[in-house]
Amino acid sequence: MRVTVRVRPGSGRTVVAGSHDGALVVRVAARAVDGAATDAALAALADAFGVRRRQVALVTGATSRTKVAEVDGGDPDRLTALLAGP
Repeated sequence: MRVTVRVRPGSGRTVVAGSHDGALVVRVAARAVDGAATDAALAALADAFGVRRRQVALVTGATSRTKVAEVDGGDPDRLTALLAGP
């Protein structure tokens, strides 16, 4: 399943929930330096979907705040719940 993600680096804590222009918002504590925020966002996605980190791959957006990730084994119902927010 492909998921469009909006990453917000430098947050106080890592949280996956809510939406921004139809994309899932992932707030990460890591800064946007040397791909640290991207790696943290993909790990947070894996945790949110209950899959292993290796089952989440970046498709596009390595240097952009808006990214597309492929989640192998992701549940569409879980995505709907995450987009709705806490």
